[in-house]
This record gives sequence, structure tokens and C-alpha cells, in this order.
Amino acid sequence: MKIGDKVRFLSDVGGGVVAGFQGKDIVLVEDADGFQIPTSITDVVIVDNDDYSTSRIIENKTQPKVKSIPDDDEDYDPAERPVTFKPMAEERKGGDKLGAYLAFVPVDVKEITSTRFETYFVNDSNYYMRFAYMTAEGANWHFRATYEVEPNTKLFVEEFGRDDLNNMERICVQIMSYKRDKSFILKPAVDVQLRLDIVKFYKLHTFRESAFFEQPALIYTLVENDKEVRPLVVDPDKLKKEIMNKAKADDMLVSSANRHPKTEDKNAPVVVDLHADELLDTVSGMSPADILNYQLDIFRKTLKDYEKKKGKKIVFILGKGEGVLRHAIVNELRYRFKNYTYQDASFREYGYGATQVTIK
Repeated sequence: MKIGDKVRFLSDVGGGVVAGFQGKDIVLVEDADGFQIPTSITDVVIVDNDDYSTSRIIENKTQPKVKSIPDDDEDYDPAERPVTFKPMAEERKGGDKLGAYLAFVPVDVKEITSTRFETYFVNDSNYYMRFAYMTAEGANWHFRATYEVEPNTKLFVEEFGRDDLNNMERICVQIMSYKRDKSFILKPAVDVQLRLDIVKFYKLHTFRESAFFEQPALIYTLVENDKEVRPLVVDPDKLKKEIMNKAKADDMLVSSANRHPKTEDKNAPVVVDLHADELLDTVSGMSPADILNYQLDIFRKTLKDYEKKKGKKIVFILGKGEGVLRHAIVNELRYRFKNYTYQDASFREYGYGATQVTIK
């Protein structure tokens, strides 16, 4: 028996190709998915045609074993025997914490509006990872691929074109992690759902340099430092409760500030940061419209709290972004709070993207 031989299992259905050996008694049988199965050498039989009948298997099982090394051949050179030893995967310091990423790499980054893309699974840990890759079809899922990825390496998964993007908006990756030929700390299975922003595949600046690729790539985190990303789907009731708790906490802070006023300049403006990551602990499961509405609710509530303090200045930090929040706030000031005046705040103090409102 040698590497490359086609074999069948004697005590189970299936078989594959001999990929290597472990000692004298174990053969590594590689199946159609590339997964190597350690099997006793007495539990496989070489097949050279399509005759998989029971009589043939029994005949091969009962035949005496023939030595694979021709002892009486004077021209035989042991150095010519195929190398069957496969070194253990290299491990790195700090690599026992799971890190896995899904990466999308443009085939031709210079033609970003028409190029095809390659999908890669990146295993940034000392564990082997077996993963399943799926995309959503309405309420159901479509299985796309499954592979085993060696430690500290990346694996090409598939290539796709722009016509496929609409079917890839929701992705699920499930991962099982383990080590071979040694004991290891058990890691929980990972089940991550992602929502791809299809628009990003048309923008060159979204593909960035990374430690994993020589060319720019769009990388989504699946698990990092043993912590998987938050799930795509969240309980709407739980999310609503978190928002209400956040609002109550803000009310308590305002109330406390009113009871214990600070000895600061009374003319100093109130500063409110409307960045989503400052207002919410997480935005997972929230659409851009949900986030915008929450920011506008904070804006309206702040103006309501200070409506009786004539001349009071309030600075709302919006950030540069794409201008959607600023446009919505200007619209509010023009039609709902048209008695108030507004202007760009000092960029020296608050940077670009801040608006100052004066209570009238």
C-alpha cells in the first residue's frame, strides 16, 4: 500500500485515497472533502476497479499480507520510498485563543466596479478548524462549502461575481475547533450570522490592507480572542428594553445634574455626542434607520429638556460620516424647532461635524 492508492473501508461504507501513514499500523485515508481519516491498515483494502462486491472484500481480507519492501531486490533503495511523515502543524505563542475571519478579496482591485471576488476562511489560531459556510434563501439556508483549515493559515473557499451578491446578503458560518495528536482545551462551537453590506463591494476604500493578504481585502470577524461576534438576529423586545434602560439612565443623569449643579461657567454650552457607539452598548440587529431614529429621539429630548433656558447653547457632535444624520437634524430645526438658531460649532474645540443650537 502506498500514497495515492484508492482504498475502501472494510467495516464501514466509503473510502478514499491514501494520503500518508502514521507508524506501521495507521493509514490516513483522505475523503472527497479533503478530510484525512486515521484508519487501521487492516481495515482498508486497495481497489483498482469498480468491483466492490462483498466476495471481493472478504477475499482481500482473508489473503495473507505481502511485505511492501522487496527484501531480495538488490536494486531497491530505501531512500526511494515515498515520504509518509507529515509534520505537526506549527503553533505560535498566544495562538490558543481562537481567531477566525471571513475575507473577500477582489480579483482585480483596479476594476472594482466589474471585478469578481474570492472568498477566504482565515484561521488565526493553533487549532484546526472544521467549518460550514452557508447563505440565506428567505427563511431557509443554502449550503455552500465545508472544509478543514490547518492552524495559522487561510483557505480559498470560492469565487463569485456581482450577480451572486444579492444572494449573499446573509451568511452563516459554523466552526468546530480541535487539535490533532495532542491534548487541548475544549472550545465551544461557533455559530455566527453576518449581514453583508452589498454597497461596500462597489467602493474601493472598503478593501484595506491586512496581515493576512498582500492585496486589499474586506474582512469580517467571526471569532476573536475566543469571543464570537454578536449574532445577527436579536430579540426585538430585548433590544427595546435595552434602549428604554439607556433612556432611563440618561434621565437619572440629567436629574442628578439638576440636583447637584456644577460650579462651571453657566454660559458654557451643553455637549451631546450623537455617535451611535456613544449612545448604545451595541447596534447589533439594528438597521441604519433604527439607529438614526434613536439618535433623533435623543436630539429632540435634549432640546425639550432645555426649552425653558433661553439663550442656552447646545453642541451636538454628529461626526463627518455621509451627512445623513446632519441632514435629518437640519430638517428638524427647520420645521419642528424653527424658532431656534443653529450654526456649525467651533471645529477647533469639537472638530468637524458638530452643530451648535441656541435656545430662543
